[in-house]
Amino acid sequence: MNLALLLETLMDEPRFRSCVEARVSLPARPASYAPFPEWVDPRLKDALAARGITQLYSHQAEAVEMAHACRHVVVVTPTASGKTLTYNLPVLSRILENPDARALYLFPTKALSQDQVAEVHELITAVGADIKTFTYDGDTPQSARKAIRSAGHIVVTNPDMLHTGILPHHTKWVKLFENLETVVIDELHHYRGVFGSHVANVIRRLKRICAFYGSHPAFILCSATIANPGELASRLTGEDVTVVDRNGAPSGPKEFVFYNPPVVNKELGIRRGSVLEARDVATRFIKNDIRTIVFARSRVTTEVLLTYLKEAVSEFPGLPEKIRGYRGGYLPLERREIERGLRQGRLLGVVSTDALELGVDIGTLQACVMVGYPGSVASTWQQAGRAGRRQDLSCAVMVGSSAPLDQYIMSHPDYFFGRAPEHGLINPDNLYILLSHLKCAAFELPFAADETFAGGSTPETLAFLAEQGILHRSGDKYHWADQSFPAEAISLRSAANENFIIIDITDEGRRRVIGEVDRFAAPMLVHQEAIYIHGGQQYHVDLLDYKEKKAYVKEVKVDYYTDANLAVDLKVLDVFESKEGATLKQGLGEVLVTAVVTMFKKIKLHTHENIGWGRLHYPEEQVQTAATWFSVPAAVAAKFSPSEMETALAGVANVLANVAPLLLLCDPRDLHVVPQVRAPFTEEPTVYFHDHYPGGIGLAEKLYEVLPRVWKAAEELVDGCKCDAGCPSCVGPATELGPKAKGLVRRLLAEARPA
Repeated sequence: MNLALLLETLMDEPRFRSCVEARVSLPARPASYAPFPEWVDPRLKDALAARGITQLYSHQAEAVEMAHACRHVVVVTPTASGKTLTYNLPVLSRILENPDARALYLFPTKALSQDQVAEVHELITAVGADIKTFTYDGDTPQSARKAIRSAGHIVVTNPDMLHTGILPHHTKWVKLFENLETVVIDELHHYRGVFGSHVANVIRRLKRICAFYGSHPAFILCSATIANPGELASRLTGEDVTVVDRNGAPSGPKEFVFYNPPVVNKELGIRRGSVLEARDVATRFIKNDIRTIVFARSRVTTEVLLTYLKEAVSEFPGLPEKIRGYRGGYLPLERREIERGLRQGRLLGVVSTDALELGVDIGTLQACVMVGYPGSVASTWQQAGRAGRRQDLSCAVMVGSSAPLDQYIMSHPDYFFGRAPEHGLINPDNLYILLSHLKCAAFELPFAADETFAGGSTPETLAFLAEQGILHRSGDKYHWADQSFPAEAISLRSAANENFIIIDITDEGRRRVIGEVDRFAAPMLVHQEAIYIHGGQQYHVDLLDYKEKKAYVKEVKVDYYTDANLAVDLKVLDVFESKEGATLKQGLGEVLVTAVVTMFKKIKLHTHENIGWGRLHYPEEQVQTAATWFSVPAAVAAKFSPSEMETALAGVANVLANVAPLLLLCDPRDLHVVPQVRAPFTEEPTVYFHDHYPGGIGLAEKLYEVLPRVWKAAEELVDGCKCDAGCPSCVGPATELGPKAKGLVRRLLAEARPA
């Protein structure tokens, strides 16, 4: 059955149709073309013509002209719109014209780097020119590295390798830095939050080294649709960047379905699980030979859903093997093999975290199923765009969960389709991040006493580092004086750069590494007695060796998975701002957040019942970050009994935490909430919202400003929910908060209002 017929069949089924909150048909869009510029080398034109490309899309033509003129440009168009050609064309033309010219390509992941190298290699081979293009990352053999440093016309890498493997060793890369004319940064929208803030400082270091060698490269950036591409590109590169966002590429028709699982308990407002519903929808696609990608929000959900899908098609010989999982923690060779299987059409389905949201070439998929709202408008369109990369009909189905944010989106589809994508927020001047990269920059090249790396604070910071013995001042220069290699100690992706290795010991005679997990996630995913799922296979964690950073696992077959509980404590270290209204007090400052995994639950597959639990004892993790908070004055709190206040505060915290990302335009995972019924700092009922990242990236400050708007949206969500006592779609489940939860939350939202 083809996709169009299957969609109509589904819509004719009463149960499916009753769950569809919205179905939006996005029409096909014709292409807008422009001729190749005259300066494009004829060999390139011939090579592209052999591929069927005889003219450019209008946005490609506009972008390559700017790049040829050495202007900084960011191209912002949807997936499958030919962004790769906007940088390959000017770069290859320039190298054909001047063989000494060099280019640096940056991609956020190794997978993307290797994917793009394969594409540019094909084009270079067709041209028949001696343009040497190499991937330089952690997998590059030592024997090849010297040749790449001296001969590479195009060096393809990722920010992590640029940070630790290239910039600190720039004296070995003289040929590159003396002749560097173009820096390509693809997937700009991925450089948000702490990662983007780190990368902006890596670019500052890159430009500093280029200036030392006498080069001043132009930047070509590419991005999926976000609200502030020009601002983000400028903050990332430190340059004025021109935006090209009028898409000239064609697209096929797409059906976008908002699917809300049926209510199974009206009194409690509980819906059937989104994982089970997504399984059913994806199974229908796969059984009808429709190539499908399913996006899940977490690694555990990815593996659970993969298990369900394989079971659902088990009666069809050979079909379970055509469904694979894809997520962080899989080893590189395994991920490459899955990508090839998708490109070559050998796989019919893949269940992935947002790891496949980026533009890795995975061929042509027809359907995308999203388990829950991905957290942002931009991510939703990225995931939906992974299906329908040609001009045929495609379909995206977003299956809502009971979470308030999901339910808000499900009940307000016009809000989603009329909403501009989120802003990419970064804070390159975050003190923690900036100080780390100042050390790296000083290691790479001495600092002049009056040199500024960012803003006007560099001289004072350099003097501070000299007092610490990290730098040494000689005349008007600061030199690196420490014994350490600073870049190695700094992870661009997280607060920790230590990974735990997962070792399969099922066969004692053949131990093998099957995956890895970062330090903060290890106690949650591979704690003692955890069921770790990898590729659909279940493993029991026999031992988590925290000191050696290793988890030892054995294959098992059980009918449950595990979910760990994280206990969080928060202390205020400093207050930056505060304001006091008649019924609510607000604060903004720096906090110390302490988190420790305390217990885990055993969750039965399919029914999702809690069938057991166990205690855990692991070291606590601490982070200093920015937070905003509000506290309820004694006069208002006196209107509630202690137990009522505890329920009301927990409910208000829950609904605000789910509404805030809509107004902050951020991912819900970037902002954490901690309610305290009697906070040690304020001695009043208080709710804290803190940035997930050390030092913060500006979310707490923004929430401090817009709290009245968030408060109003929370009231609208609670009033608009059809439940009686409270449910997961508004204040939280009545089974946890009590039957009076919704009424108490309404009272607190009405009694206490921000100024």
